[in-house]
Amino acid sequence: MSHRFGAITQNGYVVPDLEAAIKHWTDVLGVGPWFDMGVPPFEDMRYRGAPTDPKVRIALANSGDLQIELIEPLDQEPSCYREFLDATGGKGGLQHVSSWPTADDYDRHLEEFTGKGGRILFEGRGGRTRFVYFDTALDYGTVFEMADLSPGTKQIFDSIREAAKTWDGKTVYMRDLPGT
Repeated sequence: MSHRFGAITQNGYVVPDLEAAIKHWTDVLGVGPWFDMGVPPFEDMRYRGAPTDPKVRIALANSGDLQIELIEPLDQEPSCYREFLDATGGKGGLQHVSSWPTADDYDRHLEEFTGKGGRILFEGRGGRTRFVYFDTALDYGTVFEMADLSPGTKQIFDSIREAAKTWDGKTVYMRDLPGT
């Protein structure tokens, strides 16, 4: 997939309990520090073509250059996150992988994918960052997300990656984003 949409930059895990997932990723896998994104104010969301407004809580950390996103659905509103959690019997797991192409490449890749009959599972915006989840679970075993990062989002993600490089292995959960 990296030849079509760009390098995979994020693994997204849907989890039933964000705090427990962070504890596991920190204690067992040695990944951190974690940054609490809270409940992001998403806009213009559509799930399987229909408007939706799910609430999720998100935490981010990096393992090297790979961002790890933990997503806890907080309601029953239709979304790819709720669908995945329900499909796994509430256990959760790796729900998506993501690439972050430039704005021009984002539009081109989206047009190429849908032009070849590809279906959009979920899409929306978080501020000026656009995202789309392609309905690829049957094709690739997981969903593929593509995001057009705004300059502000890119700066936050860069700061989280840099924080992982100097992480002391003790500070588990940081509520404030670096550089904010």
